[in-house]
Amino acid sequence: MKKFMLTASALVLGATAATAGGIERSSQSVGILFEQGNYAEFSIGGFRPDVSGSGLNSTMTGTTASGDMAGDYGAPSIAVKMAINEKLDFALVLDSAIGANIHYPSGSGYFLQGSNATISNTELTAMLRYKLPQNFSVIGGVRGLRTSGKVSLPSVGSYSMNSTTETDYGYLVGVAWEKPEIAARVALTYNSKIDHDFTYHESSLFTGGAVLNTVETVTIPESVNLEFQTGVAKDTLVFGSVRWVHWTQFDITPDHYANTMGQGALVDYTENTTTYSLGLGRKFSEKWSGAAIVGYEKHTGTRTGNLGPTDGFRSIALAATYKVSDNVKVTGAVRYVDIGDARTNLPINGDFTGNSGWGAGVRVGINF
Repeated sequence: MKKFMLTASALVLGATAATAGGIERSSQSVGILFEQGNYAEFSIGGFRPDVSGSGLNSTMTGTTASGDMAGDYGAPSIAVKMAINEKLDFALVLDSAIGANIHYPSGSGYFLQGSNATISNTELTAMLRYKLPQNFSVIGGVRGLRTSGKVSLPSVGSYSMNSTTETDYGYLVGVAWEKPEIAARVALTYNSKIDHDFTYHESSLFTGGAVLNTVETVTIPESVNLEFQTGVAKDTLVFGSVRWVHWTQFDITPDHYANTMGQGALVDYTENTTTYSLGLGRKFSEKWSGAAIVGYEKHTGTRTGNLGPTDGFRSIALAATYKVSDNVKVTGAVRYVDIGDARTNLPINGDFTGNSGWGAGVRVGINF
């Protein structure tokens, strides 16, 4: 039962996640370190949001509908865990920490029609877990992020920007406690911030189409994860997580856009986020197990950027695991997200309400 829930919870909270700030793609779980023996997994997930609203039109004479501005995205990941000896475990995880896929439809009459922005990111995490007496263990590791971004805002002075691709590193540390007799575990992990020193290639009507090279340090924020689970009855498990992310550290303010054009930050956040999840898992037979998971992130009510018009969420997910053989298991999950209403910054002053999204994922785990 414990092994099933490690798979189901990581799949639902990771590969199908739509979480803090709307650009997070990974929950940065350390659950794989607690798989038994040697273990490998591959997962593929996707999320289809529907985010639309209304605000200033292109002629600045009234309001109009924006159209769906949030693009679909996929979230593949590969991970392997090795039991080095009785006390030491090692894991390597390849996934995506953050990402964005924004496109305001052309021809809508909305002020930002035709605008688009993307953030591309690959994350590689290497982790070690060392077992201590009394069922305690310590966790440590290194995270490497490779990130780039681009944006096009035709209605804002024909502005465009492409960043260089940067690779930088951070660390993670944590502690865990287990009681295997009742499948109980608590793990607390800190992930450090990671700074990227980008060079931006900016152009606009102000430059006459010429490209300016400007520089900026962007911080991928630090975070704290609390993951827990415990058996509550025969073949029944309660599990969940609390994740805090220091999103006020994240700020994209290209020099030409902010100063020459007088537009301020391209993307920034005025609130940090805490995301909660709680699930109930049940083993139905030797082959089948299932789980239901709810998620919540507080609606703050503060104005958001026009490239991220969401504010908090509520979600529900269902997962099922089928044991193909003694060493192979397949988990599938679906997730519905009620995306929080948001009002965007002036002068567009958009109102984005009634939005939602669907996610789904499949994970194959192999013990070897």
